[in-house]
Amino acid sequence: MNPGIIGQAAGLFAVTNIDDILVLALFFAQGAGHRGSARRIVVGQYLGFAAILSVAAAAAFGATFLPESAIPYLGLLPLMLGFKAAWQAWKNHRDSDGGEDEAQAQGSGPSPLEVAAVTFANGGDNIGVYVPVFATAGIGGMSVYAAVFLVLVAVWCFAGRFLATRPVVAMALTRWGHILLPLVLLTIGLLILIEGGAFGL
Repeated sequence: MNPGIIGQAAGLFAVTNIDDILVLALFFAQGAGHRGSARRIVVGQYLGFAAILSVAAAAAFGATFLPESAIPYLGLLPLMLGFKAAWQAWKNHRDSDGGEDEAQAQGSGPSPLEVAAVTFANGGDNIGVYVPVFATAGIGGMSVYAAVFLVLVAVWCFAGRFLATRPVVAMALTRWGHILLPLVLLTIGLLILIEGGAFGL
């Protein structure tokens, strides 16, 4: 294995996925105290990133499952999930007579498909970066990139959980996470739509 390719793969992953750590921290904070939540988040992150890799690898070999013009519309996924999270937060706040703790206890954290949808949508622009790299790297080099990426997904999950469990951060996320999560998801969705020129924006 060429150490140079490993270093390039690690750098490429870090540059294209730095914002995922914040999203993961919010997901881990949302699932705090719910059994199996961390596992569901990790599974969802891997599902979403595996989908990104699959589309990018296929496109590198000339198979286009996702037209380039469709990528901006992936912003609808986090946008819908953001509205859903906002609705749940408002509903829990309205229905709860026992305060914030009771409201949070009603949920069970994000599902793997929700995490996967956000990961895939947020990584839609990554596909455009990965395709030319994979195409020039060949099968051997692409395998190295994919292996490094999949290892770093675990590192990103660990970093997100670590961030979410720091006392100061955990306290802030416990207090404001139900507001921050929908806000971040809505922002991600809008940015993807606007930057991609979806709906003529």
